Amino acid sequence: MFLNPTFNKLNKLPLLMALSSLLFYWAFAYNLVRTDYIKLIMLYIGVFVLFYNIINHLKHNTKALTYLAFGFRAVFILAIPNLSQDFYRFIWDGRMILEGINPYLHTVEYFINAGKYPVAQALELRAGMGDLNASHFTNYPPINQLCFTIAALFASKSILGSVIVMRLLIIAADFGTLHYGSKLLEKLKLPGHHIFWYILNPFVIIELTGNLHFEGVMVFFLVWSMYLLFSNKWVLAAVVFALSVATKLIPLLFLPLFYQWFVFGDWNIVKKTSQEAAHTPNQNKLDLLPTPRYNFWKGMTKLIAFYAVVILTTVLLFAPFYSSEFINNYSKTVALWFGNFEFNASLYYIAREIGYLFRGYNEIAIIGKAASILVVCFVISLSFLRKNKTMIQLITAMLMALSFYYFTATTVHPWYIAMLLILSVFTKYKFPLVWSFVIILSYLAYVNVNSMDKSENLWIIGLEYLVVYGVFIWEVFIKKAPRVLEA
Repeated sequence: MFLNPTFNKLNKLPLLMALSSLLFYWAFAYNLVRTDYIKLIMLYIGVFVLFYNIINHLKHNTKALTYLAFGFRAVFILAIPNLSQDFYRFIWDGRMILEGINPYLHTVEYFINAGKYPVAQALELRAGMGDLNASHFTNYPPINQLCFTIAALFASKSILGSVIVMRLLIIAADFGTLHYGSKLLEKLKLPGHHIFWYILNPFVIIELTGNLHFEGVMVFFLVWSMYLLFSNKWVLAAVVFALSVATKLIPLLFLPLFYQWFVFGDWNIVKKTSQEAAHTPNQNKLDLLPTPRYNFWKGMTKLIAFYAVVILTTVLLFAPFYSSEFINNYSKTVALWFGNFEFNASLYYIAREIGYLFRGYNEIAIIGKAASILVVCFVISLSFLRKNKTMIQLITAMLMALSFYYFTATTVHPWYIAMLLILSVFTKYKFPLVWSFVIILSYLAYVNVNSMDKSENLWIIGLEYLVVYGVFIWEVFIKKAPRVLEA
């Protein structure tokens, strides 16, 4: 298509922007050091501006946008991730499983300190992942581990080979998201090009395809699940939702929000029989207004069954790794994100400073637990007090629940917001899109990644969240919503 002279003549500017984007992505993939912050920021701003304008110019040509999405990702195929070290642990875990060793039972340091090298390139992988990762138990759920194992199966002795296999899996997931996301947008009667605010977003391409974060796989399963649910295939939707949970645990947060969809959703409206209608006496005008009736117990039965399928499928996926040590190690590792780790937080940092002021030390253990309780209360209130009957309302509730969680979290790595971004595609809100732009500022904190001083520049973090909260408050509390998208 791009070799078509007529297309090239009519689309000179988009073609120029596409070529420029390819060069920018090449620089990201092969000519960037993580600590070169000025270059990092300038490249990201440049490619983001190009992305925004490409979509606005080609929003009626989804085929061209799809080709570009594939082309931009292809640039990274042979690149070793340069903004994240996590992939070294991915490779380690996958090779451990291939050797018949449960990766959840021992840390990397356990083997290295004992002089044991259970996988190929063990020392190189240990050096690459760094002290923090090597000293903790793995926390990646079973579907993640499956992807790591596939990489080990095809490239058991090559780091680059493993990277290529994992990258292809993530790209495949992105195009699954494109497929089911487009179909869901069509069913919701929303513009089809909206899916490209996720698929073509430089944040998604760089963080997921480039840096090998498997949030893209989680997103794929969630979008597929929501499409199936909207198509009234709730059993299969529950199974696929569990696959999303078994990739990253974060979708568990959404489970309470399904209550109104199942109990008060349009699918559960009880229609009057012809006999009931015939025996209905004359009514006044108010009585003639449509008042939907719902079969409460039918909805509750399906909701409980949906939860049961999700939980059972998730348990079955974890079952091959089960042991008492696994439960202990995994729960300890997950707890670190609530009581030990801190990075790129917002409200937590304010609470932490208040703790320093009154107590003289970091109150992360108390603040982390309090934030968790607040999140649970907020999600429950969304489930019962907010209308979540339609698919757009349900997805909007998911967006608000996850936003509240990240606003109060102690740790918000850049790739975490991929889920926010895909949810926003199906709503009227754009603050996740803005966040995907300013999130690059969080990388300025990595200047001390290999030293004992892990302190962040709070002015930079403050600037990031000033923009995010500003847009969030404007969209949620001030701006009038278009009626067609009101949720």
